[in-house]
Order: sequence, then structure tokens, then C-alpha cells
Amino acid sequence: MRKFILTLMACCILGLSLFAQSVAKPKEDVIIKINGDELRGKITEVNDDQIKFVYTNETVVYTIKKSDILKVTYSSGRIEVFNKVSLPSTTGDNAKTPAPVANAESHHNKIAILPFKMIRDGQETADAMGEQVQNECFSFLNKHAGVHSILNPRNTNTLLAKAGVNKDNVGTYSMEDLCNILGVEYIVDGIVTINQGVTTNMQSNYGNVNNNNKNNNTRFNSSSFGTTQQNFKTSLMLRIYNEKGEDVYNQERKAFATTQDAYVATLHYLLKRSPIYSK
Repeated sequence: MRKFILTLMACCILGLSLFAQSVAKPKEDVIIKINGDELRGKITEVNDDQIKFVYTNETVVYTIKKSDILKVTYSSGRIEVFNKVSLPSTTGDNAKTPAPVANAESHHNKIAILPFKMIRDGQETADAMGEQVQNECFSFLNKHAGVHSILNPRNTNTLLAKAGVNKDNVGTYSMEDLCNILGVEYIVDGIVTINQGVTTNMQSNYGNVNNNNKNNNTRFNSSSFGTTQQNFKTSLMLRIYNEKGEDVYNQERKAFATTQDAYVATLHYLLKRSPIYSK
């Protein structure tokens, strides 16, 4: 009997303790973002286009755009929906799908390089060619990034693919959208145009002289070699956008060299004069 009473008392004490904890714990505001993130804490201010928010047990105030928020469940129980996520269209392969959005506060000093568009003799080339230029741009710029952090092209392309962005529908996304998808402050975009130029033919002649002393005759043996070189005309357009979608750098340059890889030197030239380049 005594054992039963002690057990009952222990259960009562435990129950009262748990009840006290639940009563003492303040209710939280819950923010659900479009990309699925759940933020718990206290909303301190609501403006026309943004919300100021503090995480539970923290003091730092974060500013979150309303355009990034799906809904808010306030501590009072009231629910406010800010955006509705449309379902992917099933009417075509190129339909735009809802894109995940990275935290706005993490964008600062981050750069992503989109796959370049490469046009050869009036026709857009395969993805691999554009990604080759993208990698060349990353390799050079990453050595001169300064305070910036350059997103690896593989990660860039993976994030774009997960968001449903491809070369056929990328034009339906604003640069602000792409910055949010990639979680960066700046985006580098470019177009390489290569056209066949004139063909150069080079002819070389070689001669040998043979003397025959016995017959006092001189003979000339000659041979010729021909080479053909295809020349190319290359131009490159480079653009850099910030997270507000503003065009902060826009330059185009024709390559001096006439080789197929003349775009490399031209790309380096333009990057050196861009605002994101550091010596």
C-alpha cells in the first residue's frame, strides 16, 4: 500500500512539473516559407513588404520579404497566407515550376555563374559547350574573388535543375528569382558567338640540287607542301546582375585571335574590368 502511495505521489509531481513547463513556455509565431523552411520565434514588426522576426531564445532581428513567405501562424492561433504556391503545369515540358528560395540574409558577397549560351554559325550548341565556358569563367574568377565566394558550377547547375530551370525556360525567370534560387548576391551571364571566317591556304616549296660530276649535269628535285587553316570570328557578351535584378556590368568584345578557343582570352579581358574582379 505504501509503495502504491509513493508511486502515485511521484506521478502527480511529474505531471505538475510538465504542466508548469507547458504553461511557462511562451507561444511562438511560426513562419512557413515558400521553400519549405519553418521559422519559430516572435514577429516584432510587419511592414507592407517585409516582416521582422526574432528566433526563440535569440535577440538578432531578421528581415524577411513577404514574397518569400507562404503563411504565418501567429501565437494567437490566427493564420495569415501571403503567397500561394501554384502546382506545376502538366501541359508542357517547359512549364515553370515553383522554385525554392534561399535565405535572403545569406546572399551577401556570393556569386553564381550561369551556363553560357554558345552560338556557332547561327545555331545554339549543346549544353556541354556552354558549361565549358562556365567552368572557364569559374576557374579564372575564383582566383581573383577577393571577398566574394564563387559558387561551384556543379552546385549552380544542380540547384537550377532542382528548381526546374533549364536553358529552354530560364528566360521566364527574372534575375532576382535566380539569385533567390541560388542564394547569391550576383549572377554572371554571358553569350559566346563563333562564326567561321576565311580559310587560309599556305603553300611551301622545297628544292634540292644534285650534281653529277661525271656527266657534268645538274638536277633539281622539288617538292611542295600545302596546309589549310580555318579562321574564326568570335565575340563575347558578359553581363553581371545583382539580387535586385539590376544590370551592374554589361560589356561586349570581339576576339583578336582567330582560333576556336579565342573566347578564353576575351573572357579574361572582360572579367578583369568587371566590378567583381579582385587582383
